[in-house]
Amino acid sequence: MAYPTLKVVRDLLESRSLAPQKRLGQNFLVDANVARKSLELAAIEHNDLVVEIGPGLGALSTLLLEAQCQVYAIEMDSGLHRYLQEEIAPLYPENFHLTHGDAMDMPVASLPSETNTYKIVANLPYAISTPWLDAILAGTTLPTRMVLMLQKEAAMRFIADCGTGNYGPISIFLKSAYDVEAIHKVSAQCFYPSPDVGSALLSIKMKTEPILFGTEIKNGIRQIFRQRRKQISSIVPKIENPEPFKSWLKSLTSKGMSPTTRPEAISIENWQKLVER
Repeated sequence: MAYPTLKVVRDLLESRSLAPQKRLGQNFLVDANVARKSLELAAIEHNDLVVEIGPGLGALSTLLLEAQCQVYAIEMDSGLHRYLQEEIAPLYPENFHLTHGDAMDMPVASLPSETNTYKIVANLPYAISTPWLDAILAGTTLPTRMVLMLQKEAAMRFIADCGTGNYGPISIFLKSAYDVEAIHKVSAQCFYPSPDVGSALLSIKMKTEPILFGTEIKNGIRQIFRQRRKQISSIVPKIENPEPFKSWLKSLTSKGMSPTTRPEAISIENWQKLVER
């Protein structure tokens, strides 16, 4: 199957009385090179289990299915789901597992709970990218690779380094579990409709020994970063469940870190010590 052009996408939507819905963040990728790059970065192989969020008209799904992957896709838009069910699912009855629903309720679609190894390749609705990724990191089994089309601003937050303006909780949680392999800027002209914000294709690979944060620690880190310009010693006593953070801070200051340090200046490695305690 040839990847659909801008004209094909527009005509197809019109023929089904469909239109891109801004509230769902629908921007259809119409550049074949970017789509193929997604598969290349994900190191797609035959029989891979791949989760796709918001498959839309199924163009990326079809590329994955043609590569003989098992695709677990979730689509929230009822019109697009109906199209996929009628036009794509019958072509790949054994390999295309389509769910109608919200990815925030089902972050990995209908992927079987006993799955040990899977990948995610997705053109994410920009509005849900951070909470959805947080849900993935809280799952029982992490994907070995993720290739995500994101709002550029979100991508910069995900991969931000200590000491930068974009650095925050999601940077810490993601980079403790994944290595960033590549990030590519994607032109607005690669989508229909063209988004008002910049986009980026982010490729990440799970670390050999990923570090994951529990719910209580994650909530504490989020509370701390809401006051990122204040001194860490003045923030910690005021958060909910401060005890693990107090002992963590005492350990860091005993090793030379100033109690006046701001959260954004504390390295990922030092935040990870909260898990080790």
